[in-house]
Amino acid sequence: MLDEDALATGRVPIIAPNLFMEHAVSENIIAGPAMLRRAQYQFGPFLAKGVRGHVDCGLGKTMAAGAVALLRPTDLIMATGDKRIIDGVEFEFQMAPNSEAPAEMHFFLPRYKLLNLAENCTHNFHNLLPFRGADVRDALAWSKYLGEALQLWGGKAEAICGQHHWPVWGRERIDTMIREQRDLYKFAHDQTIRLMNHGLNAAEIAETIQLPKSLEGAWHGRGYYGHVRHNVKAIYQKYLGWYDANPVNLDPLPPVASGKKYVEYMGGADAILARARADFDKGEFRFVAQALGHLVFAEPDNQAARALLADTLEQLGYAAESSTWRNAYLFGAQELRQGMPKTPPRPPMPRETLAALRTEQLWDVLGIRLNGPKAEGKRIVLNWSFSDTGETFVLNLENCALTYTEGAQAENADASFTLARATLDEVIAKLTSFPEAVAGGKVKLAGNPMKLAELMGLMDEFPRMFEIVAPKRAVVG
Repeated sequence: MLDEDALATGRVPIIAPNLFMEHAVSENIIAGPAMLRRAQYQFGPFLAKGVRGHVDCGLGKTMAAGAVALLRPTDLIMATGDKRIIDGVEFEFQMAPNSEAPAEMHFFLPRYKLLNLAENCTHNFHNLLPFRGADVRDALAWSKYLGEALQLWGGKAEAICGQHHWPVWGRERIDTMIREQRDLYKFAHDQTIRLMNHGLNAAEIAETIQLPKSLEGAWHGRGYYGHVRHNVKAIYQKYLGWYDANPVNLDPLPPVASGKKYVEYMGGADAILARARADFDKGEFRFVAQALGHLVFAEPDNQAARALLADTLEQLGYAAESSTWRNAYLFGAQELRQGMPKTPPRPPMPRETLAALRTEQLWDVLGIRLNGPKAEGKRIVLNWSFSDTGETFVLNLENCALTYTEGAQAENADASFTLARATLDEVIAKLTSFPEAVAGGKVKLAGNPMKLAELMGLMDEFPRMFEIVAPKRAVVG
């Protein structure tokens, strides 16, 4: 959509809400490896399409495929009421941070009486915490933004659209939908907090709460994507966190260790399988899944346990209203039977994405790759000076943590590097290597450059796939 010239000259603005880059990097790059693997369970891309497999993603039919890159915004929307003229068309903006996304906005086009409420008013109950993981979304703020949108544009908009769903036409239908969506998030928030303050924990609230008939009967309020049963748990987590205050749950054994003890307490694998088959025949799939989950973690090669758990997860998936629940159950069943899908190694980060990141964000990404135990007792100090951006940094490894100082150079540095930031991007994108860049005169260095090689030898490469429904095969040091 944007050629190199358009990017270089900035003649085509890239408009985003304030703090977009900070949150995009945090969610999709820093937490990206784990999130992308978990997203396979949410969206089911490796499931066969069909009545016994993948039918939908809830929010849309399927995930887009192809290359993905990130461009840095050139124009940030800072406040509700901000306006822009884009190709002769006026846009009015409303800020909606910490709703469906940490950085979010709505906009209205007066000429066309078109309202875009982004992901905050869709044809289903959205996620307050997606299965892939993210910051917990603020249901109360979400509801208030929809109320504010009604005040700003209610009775004016003749068409409403979003990013994933079909439009709605007609002022009366639009206002009704926004009101019902506003009340859907407010009801879920308030009733979760009410029950929480009565002492119920997250699982108990999910088992208790019922939408009122007026919202349950609104098709756009149904749990095809997000679902009230996991959204109320997200609300609980936002206010009180993962711990339900019962000391029994404060420091439980991890899955493999607890699985082995459960199997021992329950009389062994044969006894568990016998009881599980009987309960399966009675349709008690939720508890059968829990019990067999312990057995699979205790005995990951027990094929009878894996097969029965797979059958159980399939039944739960077939009965699920939410597409994301169905995908998670069916993909779990598939992996129990077939193992993890064979996928190519994770590709390098695209140069366009690297160029969009501020240099300090690159150091943040490097820091999360540092294998702390391997760095025990090591001290490395590196000076960096970027000729094209004028930036200087000191990169410091100490106490098994990688930190950096901007706008400084250390006198006691082990090595110093002067190069263009664009050259560093090419190295990270594996378009060239650091030795090749040095040999080509693109990097000037002083001191002991092997200290950089030593630092990079302490970095982890994150796997594209890791076990979820069975024990991890490798222990991370």
